Amino acid sequence: MTSVEEDFPRGGSAKKASESKAAKPPVEVDNLFETQEPAVKKKRTGANKQEDGKAAKKQKREGGGLKLNTLTNVDILHLRNLKVGTLMLGCVKEVSDIEFVLGLPNGLKGFLPISSICEAYSKALSEKLDSGGYIEDDSPSHLLVPGQLVRCVVSSLDSSREGFVSLKVSINPKDVNKELSSSSLKAGMTLGGCVESVEDHGFLIDIGISGTKAFLPKDKTNETKSPKQDLKVGQYVTSLVTEVKNEGRVARLSRNHAAVSQACAETQHGWTLSNLAPGLLVKACIKKVTLHGLIVTFLSSYNGVVDFMHIDPDKASTYSVGDEVKARILYVEPSARLVGLSLRSHLLPPRGDVLERATSDRMGAVLEGCKMTAVHHHSGAIMELPGGDVAFIHKNQMKEPREEFNPNRLLAQPEHTLRITDYSPMEQMHLATLRKSTIAATYFSYHDIKEGQLIEGTVQSLEKYGMHIKISDHIKGLVPRIHLADVTLTNPEKKFREGMKVKCRVLSVDPLKKKLILSRKKALMESTLPLFLSYMDARVGLVSHGYIVSIRDFGCIVRFYGDVKGLVPKQELTASSTVNPQSLFYVGQVLKAKVLRCDAENEKLVLSFKAVTQGDVERVQTNTVAFEVGKKVEVIVLKKDLTGLQVSILPEEVPALLPMVHLSDHVTNWPLLWEGLQEGDTISNTVYLSKSKQGIILTKKPLLVAALEAGDVVMSFSELQVGMIMLGWVKSIMPYGVFIDFPHGLQGLAPKAAMSDKFITDTEGIFQIGQTVLAKVTNLDEEKHRFLVSLKVSEVSSAEEEGDAQSRLIQGQRERMAVRDMMTSRGDSDLLQKLSSVSLGDKLKMTVGQVTEDGSVSLISDRFKNITVLASKYHITGVNTTLGCKVTAVVLHVDLLTLQVHVSLLPKLMAKKKTLEKGFQHTATIQYVDKDFAVISLGDTGHLTVVSTTTHLNETFRFETEKLTEGSNLTVTVTDPSSEELQGRPLVAWQLVGSTTKRERTTYENRGVKHSYNVGDLVTAKVKTVKPTHVIVALTEGITGSVHVSEIQESPKVGSFPTSSLKVGTEVKGRVIGGREVRGHNFLPFSHPNFVFSLPELTLLPSKLNTDVDVHSTENEPKLDNYNPGDELICFASKYKPDTKCLELTVSPNITGTVELLAMINKPRDANNPQKLFRSGQCVSAKVVGISSKKTGRLFLSLTGMHKLEQGAVTMGTIRKIIPQMGLALKLPFGSSGSASITDLSDTYTEKPLEQYKEGQVVRCCVTGEEDGKFHVSLRLSRIHAGKTLPVKDADISSVSELQEGQIIRGYVKNVGDKGIFVRLSRSVTGRVLFQQATNYFVNDSKTFAEHVSQNALLMAKVVHVDAESNHVDLSLLPEDTGEADILPESLGLPLRLRGKEKEEHDKITAKRKRKISENDQEEAVKKKKPKKAENVLEKKKKKQQKSELKKSQAEDLDSGVDVYFREEETQKEKKKEKSRAEERGRLQVASAFSWDTDLNTLKPASVAENAYESSDDEQDDQSKPVKKSRREMEQERQEAERSLNRLEAELMDPSARPENSEAFERLLLSSPDSSLLWLQYMAFHLQATQIEQARAVAERALKTISFREEQEKLNVWVALLNLENMYGTEESLQKVFERAVLYCEPMPVHQQLADIYAKSNKIKEAESLYKKMVKRFRQEKAVWQSYGSFLLRQGQRDAADALLQRALQSLSNKDHVDLITKFARLEFQYGNTERARAMFDKVLTSYPKRTDLWSVFIDLMVKHGSQKDVRDLFDRVIHLSVSVKKIKFFFKRYLDYEKKHGTPESIQAVKQKALEYVEAKGTEATS
Repeated sequence: MTSVEEDFPRGGSAKKASESKAAKPPVEVDNLFETQEPAVKKKRTGANKQEDGKAAKKQKREGGGLKLNTLTNVDILHLRNLKVGTLMLGCVKEVSDIEFVLGLPNGLKGFLPISSICEAYSKALSEKLDSGGYIEDDSPSHLLVPGQLVRCVVSSLDSSREGFVSLKVSINPKDVNKELSSSSLKAGMTLGGCVESVEDHGFLIDIGISGTKAFLPKDKTNETKSPKQDLKVGQYVTSLVTEVKNEGRVARLSRNHAAVSQACAETQHGWTLSNLAPGLLVKACIKKVTLHGLIVTFLSSYNGVVDFMHIDPDKASTYSVGDEVKARILYVEPSARLVGLSLRSHLLPPRGDVLERATSDRMGAVLEGCKMTAVHHHSGAIMELPGGDVAFIHKNQMKEPREEFNPNRLLAQPEHTLRITDYSPMEQMHLATLRKSTIAATYFSYHDIKEGQLIEGTVQSLEKYGMHIKISDHIKGLVPRIHLADVTLTNPEKKFREGMKVKCRVLSVDPLKKKLILSRKKALMESTLPLFLSYMDARVGLVSHGYIVSIRDFGCIVRFYGDVKGLVPKQELTASSTVNPQSLFYVGQVLKAKVLRCDAENEKLVLSFKAVTQGDVERVQTNTVAFEVGKKVEVIVLKKDLTGLQVSILPEEVPALLPMVHLSDHVTNWPLLWEGLQEGDTISNTVYLSKSKQGIILTKKPLLVAALEAGDVVMSFSELQVGMIMLGWVKSIMPYGVFIDFPHGLQGLAPKAAMSDKFITDTEGIFQIGQTVLAKVTNLDEEKHRFLVSLKVSEVSSAEEEGDAQSRLIQGQRERMAVRDMMTSRGDSDLLQKLSSVSLGDKLKMTVGQVTEDGSVSLISDRFKNITVLASKYHITGVNTTLGCKVTAVVLHVDLLTLQVHVSLLPKLMAKKKTLEKGFQHTATIQYVDKDFAVISLGDTGHLTVVSTTTHLNETFRFETEKLTEGSNLTVTVTDPSSEELQGRPLVAWQLVGSTTKRERTTYENRGVKHSYNVGDLVTAKVKTVKPTHVIVALTEGITGSVHVSEIQESPKVGSFPTSSLKVGTEVKGRVIGGREVRGHNFLPFSHPNFVFSLPELTLLPSKLNTDVDVHSTENEPKLDNYNPGDELICFASKYKPDTKCLELTVSPNITGTVELLAMINKPRDANNPQKLFRSGQCVSAKVVGISSKKTGRLFLSLTGMHKLEQGAVTMGTIRKIIPQMGLALKLPFGSSGSASITDLSDTYTEKPLEQYKEGQVVRCCVTGEEDGKFHVSLRLSRIHAGKTLPVKDADISSVSELQEGQIIRGYVKNVGDKGIFVRLSRSVTGRVLFQQATNYFVNDSKTFAEHVSQNALLMAKVVHVDAESNHVDLSLLPEDTGEADILPESLGLPLRLRGKEKEEHDKITAKRKRKISENDQEEAVKKKKPKKAENVLEKKKKKQQKSELKKSQAEDLDSGVDVYFREEETQKEKKKEKSRAEERGRLQVASAFSWDTDLNTLKPASVAENAYESSDDEQDDQSKPVKKSRREMEQERQEAERSLNRLEAELMDPSARPENSEAFERLLLSSPDSSLLWLQYMAFHLQATQIEQARAVAERALKTISFREEQEKLNVWVALLNLENMYGTEESLQKVFERAVLYCEPMPVHQQLADIYAKSNKIKEAESLYKKMVKRFRQEKAVWQSYGSFLLRQGQRDAADALLQRALQSLSNKDHVDLITKFARLEFQYGNTERARAMFDKVLTSYPKRTDLWSVFIDLMVKHGSQKDVRDLFDRVIHLSVSVKKIKFFFKRYLDYEKKHGTPESIQAVKQKALEYVEAKGTEATS
């Protein structure tokens, strides 16, 4: 824009030259629409000067001396033209904790940090943060609300690394209103401000004007109605200045919404271009109307622009020069003096300062069929969306990044596909893009990314905390450091580099905060277990991979995806409950966890590590589904995404994917079905399509489902033949052709030339990805397993073309009806309910509304509010469509997705319906058409119906003259006058008018090449290809034939391969016996209508080549009816199917067979590789088991020689389930099931017999019986090999009669009940052991047996009694009967049961006690008659003792065997009661011993406390009265109190006594404040009481109290505090204490102590990390290297210790080397290799042989760790050293002491002799 300004001259004409220079700034011209040539500089003449002078005077007269802005062009606001300081009106879009997102004019987006709101809020926020608190009330969400209009200023325009500009704005009034002053304030102005403070009667508002106080009084009326509307500090308000006082120093404001919104800026307010504010309402006059907007004048002399996005669309065509309008100022660019305004109704009165719509839910949506209504070459284009909404596309988004902008090419296209990228609230308009790369992008926003999915991105940067991944231009994620790999990477930069492509698993995504967390852990990325995306997914019993986020003493916290996390209690971590979790697990570790309990409502999850079994994992991984391509399943929808439906297969609940493109054969029904199906819906008739590591893929395409169900598909590449026609779907589209996918993983390429019968220039737009097509095989590449196909309609047309098209039509209409029912039955939307009430042909009363640009008319009615009803230009021909006219409309189409109804106003469609007859032809007219279906009217019959737009699946490309359009005619033939499938509408067949009725078919259009062979013809053929099960031969005239493997040799030998006898190229003679389908490979008899188009089937058998043989009988045999169960036949192996575990066999050209795994093997090991047992084409002998009822021509066969199960038969079985109480449940051949008892598993019983078996294991067994359709089997070798005599230790007992009394037998414990122990002796025989026959100990509780006798425990028993009639067997487990140890351990301390003479003596004593009891009873009767007297305590005790003796004697009288149990039980209870009383008395005595206070009255003797708690039922009355104490008792109490006081004083005076309470510690600390020992004892005292915080406080007091000179004492406290934090704190708290300790103490000792703490608490990783830091920081300290080396050797890291020693020798000075090596050698002796340690000492002593101290250390270590020979050798070396005699004497003495302790007299004498020789040698040297 050109900015022209003339300054006031300061006098004289000498300034004209400078004025001409000042006029130069038009460099800031922002002309975006026109390219202007710069003016040619010419020499100014006098005439020019004179003209300029006139122009200046004229401008001065017009402007009155003001600085005016002259505008010539209109353009939108571009980001590149923005400058810091530009004022704009914005709308709040998003609110977060740290910033707001504002929508700015023309689709721009700005970010408002919370620090740029106002100074008052920033100050309050800083104070809160400084005080350490941040509460929800201080959250910025209450300051601004979405949709609120605010005035802002551009504060910064920074560029990111990727080149994107970040536009930041500020609403701080001091920035927005900085050009205003106190003197410029006028009443009637509207200003933006923020609440500065809250007062009693109102609010102080910060309006950004220095020296002005603005006051907003409270509205009393609003306050009573809605008291919650009180303003808070920092809240933004737009207010009206109602009063100005004291020259602008005081202003009074108002928030009245009506007044504020209608307040108009006037000239008298004094607004200038420098202080003009956005958001002002002004009266403007249109000065110029352009194609791109308006130029207006306002405030009498200012010019502004209204771009096309802010023109009122309802009045766009009515604007003219001179019109006066109301406008809202959008932005002000002070430097260019550019002002933008808006005429949109949502920004003008009576609308308030909050817009109704700030965001859109259509973000990221891809829309087709959009029309470009206007193009502005320098700005962008306006698009009309299918729903009637409008979208703006910036010109940069109308082309690819490096592509030239060509708007004319875009305008020529009638429809466009776009993607919604954003929503601009200022224009109430969507923003979109036409870039194909963006439209095709899988991930456009954070909303597109789902938790748990695998995603690919590019490494952007590596930081200390993790790795940044770029997913797309606007999506970035973070891989935390612990998630870079399964283990923590020390140097991740060696594995990852910038720009590297990586795959990650999404852990969590927060679209609002734009936060994406990823993981690179291999265990998570490759996991096939179910993902816990919500607590609802975590069902009890499921197993999933999770990672540990926290380890505590009580267990581990495991996180899955999103916010799902659970607790693994300590007892569920491992089998051992005493394990330390920190020692076994680490944060970030990925483990399998099993769900024990889940409370989804409260989000609580309890998990287990130890409960996870291999069976659980395999059950999930294999999903326990019998996957078979084409098998029908029922699924339930779990989740919807852009790829399709995430479903769960029922009833196994196995996850799978149903892609959107596989919902239907009709492309237009895909989005309908996807929209109609919701989470929780059940879908039937889906079939398995494929299975891979990514999961199971399903399909619901009706044609594909039908083909798979009929078996009409090719299963492998070897079955492909040229000429086959197969059903598939489009996989991908390339410039050179399209790839077609087929079932069973086959994929073919259709080249560009083979895609259509017509010539095509571009492969795009012909087919859609996922579209169902028919393809004909045209070329095979056997080596590379590739093939080409053709999609030409002329080559793939079928004989039932019309029937196929009508079937597809009916199926498509059924799907649409199903969608309508699904969407309307939910009742979620009233609009859908209204749309469901109308259908094709309904007549509606409507009112004509607006006419659109394309000539369509919108219709309105009260019934269809908020629903778009449209009549196209064609359908209003000849009809009065003036606004408001009443019309009758006929419904043509109801669009449930866009909520549109298409109607027609043509009178001919209102005609009364006439009767139709089948077979009659009519001329029909197309009334409505979409991609798949068209609505037609049948002439003048008044009938409307639906037809398919194509007559063939592949018929997608048509020339313009062939396309079906509104108004074009068709010739139709009525097939069904009233079809139920079309809701009573006629079903017709059609063709274009003028086309031929029937075209002659070529041979390429049929299913195969036509031939003239008949059954019985003798032919000569040449072998072309030899396959294992058939041979392809070449006949005359290019005809191809087939020979089945059964038709080659008369009587093939079992194990031979008949097809191998034929060689390629040889000629053979054969006879035609039938045909084979090219497409489905099915055998066809000669009577079949397609026989002439089939592959001739031949026979080479000599017996059938004879012409006398009847061809009809040859063709018809063999038949299935000829086979019966048990028949033996010859067949040939085809292939083994791992999915179903079956072997496919072929019997004859038209009969096949199936053998299950258990019926094809005789040894369990053969089940490991069953596919290797038989090769394809191998001849085998089989028995018929049965005939398949599902598939024609299919037999069930057996290769084991039997066809049914009978008693005594030996067969194979698969373990289906292991039942601990019973044994094994097995799956048997021929669809049978059986069970094996725990006693039938082996001839020799073993402990834990079920441990050697697992589910799915194949075993060999023998059938022993049958019951209720289930077989009893045995795994005993004696049963399986019945003909052999094998040793049997534990016989199989079939009945009780086989047992004899006194017999010793073994069995398994079945259970322990109240009546005894039950032992399973065989499947049918169970024995009972009474408790008195089970053990020699007396047991008073049967639970003891249950605790010590486990289920299935193997026991030796003796048969005591056998009752054959009742089948009862009594057993004994007593050691004297079985010779085994007692079943109960002696450690229980149970009493022995009395037997024999001991029992008789015990009975005599019991009788005597009986008589004594009777005498006592008589005395008691006499005493009861006497009056009751007071009894003292001693008498009461005596009575109690008598009562207990009475009970005891009575119990002994009742003693008889088992009855002793009850007596001893009572005795035990009495003992427990007495014990509890004693404990209670003990606790009371302890209480009196602790001196909690010093009052003598509170000290009581223990005896008093003891007597005070004695009570019984008969002395309660006496205790209620006060007991009078004697003088003696009172004296005793006084003496006891004095003794207690003396003890207390003695304890206080004794310095060695340990304090027992806080007061005692405090007293001692007063006397010894610098004693770290005392402080540490004080801390330990608190820790014993689990008072962690108190212990921390004591440590902090100690650090402050101990003198700074006592460094060691302080260090002791620091070490204690480090220990405390390590045991009871977190890693963060430990690090904080460590950092403080390093500041206040010598760093190295603190590091040493922390490393020792880590090592002792088994925190190996932390210790190693700290040691690495220490050797870098303290590399000159020898002690550090020694400590690190000791640590490594203790951990067994010898190689690392060696490397460390080498590093240490390089870092330390030479004088330290010897000591360091010696230290490492000593450590090697203790923790490492003795030989290496000796070598190290030898090396040092060789260099320093006179270091006798080292020799002494070496000797000590060798004595401790070496052999005697090594020690003696070492002594011999030492005594020959060249050192002083005194030192040698010392070593001789040690040598002698060693021999005296470990040697013999001879060795002692030898040492003495060596000493004597040494002395003599030294004497000789001295003499010489």
